[in-house]
Amino acid sequence: MYNKIILVGNLTRDIEIKYSQGGMAIAKTAIATSRKFKSNTGEQKEEVCFVDITFFGRSAEVANQYLRKGSKILVEGKLVFEQWTDQNGQKKSKHGVTVDIMQMLGSKDTSGYGAGPEQNSVNNSGETYKPRDNTQSTPPPTYDTSNSNPPPRQQEVPSIDIDEDDIPF
Repeated sequence: MYNKIILVGNLTRDIEIKYSQGGMAIAKTAIATSRKFKSNTGEQKEEVCFVDITFFGRSAEVANQYLRKGSKILVEGKLVFEQWTDQNGQKKSKHGVTVDIMQMLGSKDTSGYGAGPEQNSVNNSGETYKPRDNTQSTPPPTYDTSNSNPPPRQQEVPSIDIDEDDIPF
């Protein structure tokens, strides 16, 4: 079976990080994605989807250090089904995403949140790089938490001429 999901959106809250008894970092937050469409009546509508996401290991620490509520991010991971019993004894469940790869994307705001050009980050192998800004021609490295090997070298991605007002988030 195949279980893979890719989401691009903005974080809905700051990262909450904890450490397991073995010392592994576990970070939780949520991402909001949206799409614009025309209804059957021709009315322009927008649909927003909120998804809980969880980071593990080095990417959890990097996410906690560099991402804040409102940060734009691309995540690739696995859809997971979580079940638990609440304090009243009722069974609860939800879907979420366990992040395997994350890529910090630039942000329009100037508040310092997100992966701005003046911030540095560190990849899994400890290399320092400058996150993407609007003047760079190559994307920043991604973070692969599925193994401890450093991420593969990025190939240059062709640029696409899209007005930022056309992006739904």
